Amino acid sequence: MFDVSAVSITYRVVDLLPVVILGVIGGVVGAVYNYLLVKTLRLYALVNLKGPISKMLLACVVSIFTSCCIFGIPWLAKCTPCPAGAMFNEECPNTDSKGNFKRFNCPEGYYNDLASLIFNTNDGAVKSIFSSATGKEFRQSSLMLYFVTIFTLGLVTYGLALPSGLFIPVILIGSAYGRSIGELIASFTGIDEGLCAVLGAASLLGGSMRMTVSLCVILLELTNNLSLLPFIMLVLLISKTTADCFNVSVYNAILHLKGLPCLEGHPEPYMGHLTAGDVVTGPLITFSGIEKVGNIVEILMNTKHNGFPVIDGYLSEKPVLHGLILRSHLLVLLKRKEFQLSQTDVSADIKQKFCSGDFAKRGSGRDIKIEDINISAEEQEMYIDLHPFCNTSPYTVVETSSLTKAFSLFRQVGLRHLCVVPKEAGRAPIVGILTRHDFMPAHIFDLHPYLEEGKPKLLVS
Repeated sequence: MFDVSAVSITYRVVDLLPVVILGVIGGVVGAVYNYLLVKTLRLYALVNLKGPISKMLLACVVSIFTSCCIFGIPWLAKCTPCPAGAMFNEECPNTDSKGNFKRFNCPEGYYNDLASLIFNTNDGAVKSIFSSATGKEFRQSSLMLYFVTIFTLGLVTYGLALPSGLFIPVILIGSAYGRSIGELIASFTGIDEGLCAVLGAASLLGGSMRMTVSLCVILLELTNNLSLLPFIMLVLLISKTTADCFNVSVYNAILHLKGLPCLEGHPEPYMGHLTAGDVVTGPLITFSGIEKVGNIVEILMNTKHNGFPVIDGYLSEKPVLHGLILRSHLLVLLKRKEFQLSQTDVSADIKQKFCSGDFAKRGSGRDIKIEDINISAEEQEMYIDLHPFCNTSPYTVVETSSLTKAFSLFRQVGLRHLCVVPKEAGRAPIVGILTRHDFMPAHIFDLHPYLEEGKPKLLVS
């Protein structure tokens, strides 16, 4: 896409210093970008809560601000005489939507370098900054103004009620300060400005998104130059390590803002000091094998749980865990109203009245809601046999099992519910249910504050 395969890369020991500097700067700038983006998204969330009109007004205000920046900031840049041989055989100056050397407010024979970046397409802007054939095309002041402009617009645009992204703005921001640094050190190192722009983009991507292997592959595909691999790998590792000292990745921060519990791919070290029973919280809500309709309706109305243990002989001396039933399955049973008059009036063929499609997961916005099901007072006195609709072999761990072991099982199998059973006989057949929320650091530290002592504090939360 941004082919720089024609660039000849020669590595020297002295070239490692600017690469390290770019990595550190990318990590710090990426952490600051994530911090400010989280603050902006929280502000937008308060505005969006007021309704669709507020969303539209916010988008209009940001659009006006963006237009003012795009058309106003290029006036701060000075006009530059057109080069003797325009790059890529382009006309200079030009007024097209694509290409470089935008005339903007300049007289004939001159171009505005800042307008050439701002009024260019994203692809064209990145190609110009990445190119090694444009060494004298951009001034330092114009690159820094472009950096501040895209940095600000990237912050205020993401999170609006319109399509927007993070990847291309971060590339533009990183390439701007990378090329600016490259022009400063051009006389001291063999790394040209275009390569510094590529490394600057890589450093900010690593500092903001905290990905390494995938970003390395993406950048190599974008530039079509395999000789960039060592420098890109080094700058990504340095920027990610630096940014991890301050806060989490931008994607983890957004997931946290949305309240979505996202588990890491590996257990945390402190989990080795805890057992599964240490993080189980209540109250535990269970159903009998043959449950009263009114009890099911009341529980579904008052809770948001998605899984419920089904216990046989709950009032007996030896209750037994029959299995686990999902909230969605209970809603299907209530909607179909396949009830029985008493606990002993069990129908042997009740399961034959349903097919697998009845319990299949529905598309977004088509889920059954308990508020939409009308159950009369007479029907609430009836019963439902839950036995045929339970998962009779749910995954379980003993309450004394290591939390690390429970986390690994939960994460690797892709579970939604993990039942915790007691170690000793003579107790209730189930202690509790572990969900994603129970493995989240915030929940664990809230239950066991001593584990957080000595843990480095992060900038964003």
